[in-house]
Amino acid sequence: MRTSGVGWSAVADRSHLRPARDYPIGNRSLRKTIGAIASPDDVGRVDAVLLSHAGAQQRLDGAVRALPNWQHVELPRGDRAALRVTGVPARHGPPGCEPTTGPVTGFVLTADGLPSVYVSGDNASAEHVGAVADRFGPVDVAILFTGAARTALLDGAYLTLTRAQAAQAAVVLGARHVVPLHFEGWAHFSEGRDTLDAAFTTAGLCDRLHILELGQRMTI
Repeated sequence: MRTSGVGWSAVADRSHLRPARDYPIGNRSLRKTIGAIASPDDVGRVDAVLLSHAGAQQRLDGAVRALPNWQHVELPRGDRAALRVTGVPARHGPPGCEPTTGPVTGFVLTADGLPSVYVSGDNASAEHVGAVADRFGPVDVAILFTGAARTALLDGAYLTLTRAQAAQAAVVLGARHVVPLHFEGWAHFSEGRDTLDAAFTTAGLCDRLHILELGQRMTI
């Protein structure tokens, strides 16, 4: 993630930096179906990294700062107003899934002179989206992890937003722009870009939707 005085420049999720293959997770694995489309060098300078999975704090040997729900940190931007990053609720599956899928978080980013941005993280809960809207809505940009991810881990329950939930989230958040991520490149995604486009068109929201091609950058 990089910030400027006029907007945000965001790069899609880090999974697109990895080769296509099976990735073991405990006694199971997830299959990546699209190869790397960029190298870390292609991404360029990175000011901050937002990690939805809070468990990374232990795996990365203290290099990660956990951000509890509704708490915030302020990141300096030189002589400009600081960037505020607020942790917001997320749930990676149906109610009660946390012992299996682990704790996750979303984020809201705000700063004077920049659009407000909601990053859903690996969230499947419409209730949590509503809670964010109550505190921060309307937001300028909603970056939604979609794809309706499903695995046998929770008997096929959705682990991220479905296309219908994503369209409803756009309404609830009052988002002027919606950028869906996390919907292609892995075998456990059950909905892709065509279904997203159709859902937003049916809901009369296609003017808000920005579906990026792999490797594409967008500045808002």
